[in-house]
Amino acid sequence: MDVEHAEMAEKQLDAMIVRRARKGAGDPDEREEIWKASVRRYNARQREEMRAAWCEHHQEQAARLRAVLEALITHHTEQAERYRDQPEGAA
Repeated sequence: MDVEHAEMAEKQLDAMIVRRARKGAGDPDEREEIWKASVRRYNARQREEMRAAWCEHHQEQAARLRAVLEALITHHTEQAERYRDQPEGAA
């Protein structure tokens, strides 16, 4: 009895596959909407990846520039103090 049931299920699957093959993978409008939704998800994912990459880039650049500028500020402050502390006429 189980063999008959399995054979009947197999025949039903075969019939469904044949119908689907004749009919196509579905309604063309439905396929297009599915494709458009897929493109929207892909584009959104790409935008998010680019946003995250730019954010990281600007954070790294800000840190680098902060270090450079702090070093320059320190250098110029030291130079100003050096010249302020010299007696007049000494160079």
